[in-house]
Amino acid sequence: MKNLTVLLLFLGLSGSLPALDASVSYSTFKSPSQSYIEIYLHISGRSVTFQPLTDSTYQADAEVVILFKQGDEIIKFDKYTLHSPVSTRPMDFIDLKRYGLADGKYELVVSVKDIHREENAKEFNTEIEFDYGKEGLQQSGLVLLASFQRSDDVNNTFVKSGVQMEPLPYNFYSRHASSLIFYNEIYNADKVLGEDFMVSYSIEKLDNGESETVMIGHKRQKPQPIIPLLVQMDISQVPSGNYNLIVEVRNRAKELLSRKRIFFQRSNPFLDQELETLQLASNINIEEEFVNKLTPKDLEYSLRALTPKLPQGDVDLVNNIIRDDSINAQRLYLFSFWAKESPNNPEFAYQKYMEVARAIDQQFDSGFRHGFETDRGYIYLKYGQPDDIENRDQEPAAPPYEIWTYYEFPRTNQNNVKFVFYNPSLAPDDYQLLHSTAIGELNNPQWQRELYRNVPNEIQGSDYFGGSEVQDNFNRNAGRVFRDY
Repeated sequence: MKNLTVLLLFLGLSGSLPALDASVSYSTFKSPSQSYIEIYLHISGRSVTFQPLTDSTYQADAEVVILFKQGDEIIKFDKYTLHSPVSTRPMDFIDLKRYGLADGKYELVVSVKDIHREENAKEFNTEIEFDYGKEGLQQSGLVLLASFQRSDDVNNTFVKSGVQMEPLPYNFYSRHASSLIFYNEIYNADKVLGEDFMVSYSIEKLDNGESETVMIGHKRQKPQPIIPLLVQMDISQVPSGNYNLIVEVRNRAKELLSRKRIFFQRSNPFLDQELETLQLASNINIEEEFVNKLTPKDLEYSLRALTPKLPQGDVDLVNNIIRDDSINAQRLYLFSFWAKESPNNPEFAYQKYMEVARAIDQQFDSGFRHGFETDRGYIYLKYGQPDDIENRDQEPAAPPYEIWTYYEFPRTNQNNVKFVFYNPSLAPDDYQLLHSTAIGELNNPQWQRELYRNVPNEIQGSDYFGGSEVQDNFNRNAGRVFRDY
């Protein structure tokens, strides 16, 4: 299963109307008659508008447009309305679509829009390829699952090979997940192999460009035209981090016939905390370190200021140790972080960082939270000082906004990276992140429409997917400022 976008998992937008949070992923398969693709959609209920149906029930509606293109030619087009379940509160909802396609390369474009707040929209696109025409042994794409159960309901879209499967959104296993479940199909084994063969599946941890196998399993299979493979792996003892799931098919001579890989992320804060505590306890005396001098208030402040620098899998851990008011765990984590950053002098590195954090706290203080917890403060501490800041607070057609530019962006090897912040509430310094070109940060193709939502839109062009920019005039300068600075 390929994931088309990486969304912020731990840092939400400030404000009462968060941007659309949708996971779009896909996997390709082969049937006896035709190759086909499955597209999986997961929409976060907190990010769409739920309309009242009765005094106590609500429902959300999203417009979904799916395109398959080859060059300028649209090969397949689908447009439909996806309804959430009727509920007493906002809840997540999912969808699955299948499309038959001939072998070849395509551009897949998926657009999702909140029908009751049309500016709340996302668009995803990627290149896909079908190559199932060969006679050799082949595998389908890998599908990571959130759950499964046996089912004979042939009318249920989520049922395949007698199993109802719920795809995993974002390729992310949270702290509540104890199992990794995946689905895969193997084709043409009956034509290629005349005897039993082996399927191996492993998890490798990715760390600073290196990989290490942390778990491996095997299944013996008999040759058949199509072999469905459903495997469940215990990941309760797998620490937080970035991983690959690898599935390989080998013959009895252990020769590799086919291999598939899929990336996923894991958050396991309780195990991380236990491992960190054991490691530190065996190597240091925390009472002799600088963190022992910090008051409980200073410890919490320091950990909150550290959030922009935390590894993604550690955010839940830090939130938990702050919530649990575990002073010793807070000291252990804070010292561990700075000891890794600066082994020779962790206290000096900590003090230098906190000087910047305190300055950012003061500069971006909005009166509601620490300045480094605002979107601008968070981005500043995470990526450093921008090379250019263009502030526009007197434009009649838009709330105050700022465009930050980083000429060089080593974190993602990009250049000329932009961040757009705006202040729709007009509260002092309450700026929210609206759009960014940085890989891994909030990317909102409709940001100009959102910025100018309180005036009649003058959209550039008439194409559905190209209608994201607003025409320039003396009241609408953001597009030009974004391009020129």
